[in-house]
Amino acid sequence: MYTINVTPDQSLQQVLNQLPQEGEVCVLLAAGTWHEKVELLRPNTILQGAGAGQTILTWQDGAFDYMEDIGKRGTFRTATLRTDGDHITLRDLTIENAASPREKVGQAIALYADGDCFTCEACELLSYQDTLFTAPLPPKEVEKNGFIGPKQYAPRKPQKHRYLRCTIKGDVDFIFGGAAAWFEGCDIVTRDGRENFSDPHCSYATAASTPEGQPYGYVFSNCRFLAGGCPQASVYLGRPWRAFAKTVLLHCELGEHIRPEGWHDWGKPDFHTCGLYGEYHNFGPGAVGERASFAHQLSDEEAADYTMEGFMRSPL
Repeated sequence: MYTINVTPDQSLQQVLNQLPQEGEVCVLLAAGTWHEKVELLRPNTILQGAGAGQTILTWQDGAFDYMEDIGKRGTFRTATLRTDGDHITLRDLTIENAASPREKVGQAIALYADGDCFTCEACELLSYQDTLFTAPLPPKEVEKNGFIGPKQYAPRKPQKHRYLRCTIKGDVDFIFGGAAAWFEGCDIVTRDGRENFSDPHCSYATAASTPEGQPYGYVFSNCRFLAGGCPQASVYLGRPWRAFAKTVLLHCELGEHIRPEGWHDWGKPDFHTCGLYGEYHNFGPGAVGERASFAHQLSDEEAADYTMEGFMRSPL
């Protein structure tokens, strides 16, 4: 494996652009802060920091920023870090989109993760609206130019991601997309990213767009859903970006910020029969209450199908 050390006085993008094209590469980032918008388009690459909170990638693009081509920047051109390649691993990093408040800046992606066998380990992902995008995009956009960005017209590639012992912080739909993604031992922290606090707070932790027929969407195992300053009973666990969305929580701790109904259907009646919101042996004040009628409490037999090993072996 080829290894290269990078310090904050170097442009990370320039380093990535000059990596050898073949073989496995490990890029070791020293402690420090990179104020830089970065694309990692090379497969078989490890981006290794000195620790979350010590090695920091930060930028501040928002979806409402004015661009000369079509006006607003749009969600999918905001990412601080975009990966696009199979077998990419991020480890021991903080990735931040510092744009705020969300009423003024709109969506602001910290990490745009695209590629099969993607792993994000011991990282901290920080933004407000749309912190983490797990590609691919849905098949079709609802609004014209809604998907404008680097993969707007690309084929929708099925892919699996793993997020291990990460902290993911955001406000609205801050984990969203179509990947089959396994979250193990992560802290999912809802922040209040508003400027105007006069209106009631309402947030959604996830917005999956699982493709039709894909066996897994989002699976959260042994995770903690925590409140980062948001009010009690103000946060839904998820709402479906598309009707076939799947999100399952297993053995997760749910704080008092979670609403008793747990889930929202985003006005999509088809989701009630096409999608899946499931829970199994969750605990904490947010696990108590009468759940939405379309949510499902998994049986022991159903829950047995959800293991990381089975997830990794399953076809897409």
